[in-house]
Amino acid sequence: MDLRDQLFQQAISEYAEGISRIARSYVRTTAEHEDLLQEIWLGLWRALPSFRGDASLKTFVYRIAHNRCVTEIARRKPQHAGEEELMTLPDNQAGPDERLAEERKSERLLIAVKKLPLGLRQTLTLRLEGLSYMEISEVLGISESNIAVRLNRAKERLNICLSGGE
Repeated sequence: MDLRDQLFQQAISEYAEGISRIARSYVRTTAEHEDLLQEIWLGLWRALPSFRGDASLKTFVYRIAHNRCVTEIARRKPQHAGEEELMTLPDNQAGPDERLAEERKSERLLIAVKKLPLGLRQTLTLRLEGLSYMEISEVLGISESNIAVRLNRAKERLNICLSGGE
């Protein structure tokens, strides 16, 4: 197995779940999510020969994902609100009542996150995936202080949205 294959397998094993969650925050339907994931992994495969190790593999993978997601948003045609399909988020709760309550909370949160402006949504989803301010800065190409500002604004807007305000 050559270095490209090893890096690709490492990226999939370590970052697949996080990349999937990030992709989910950019699309409306399950089909769009699956298509976007394929685009991300194909983009990563194509970009791996240019990986020099200047940044971590994690940052490199999330940068590819970020770029593919932004391209998807630019390419997407506007849809009417009635045509949107809510994506279900996996939940590991045992009981059906608890699962239903958690699914509703997750749906509300996902809807609230999707209402955030793109810059805030990008920053928040990367932070929720465990990227440091420095890594987010490298992925988005903005300063670490701007990351902090965006995260604070995102939290404020989510609090307002989830508490019933708009």
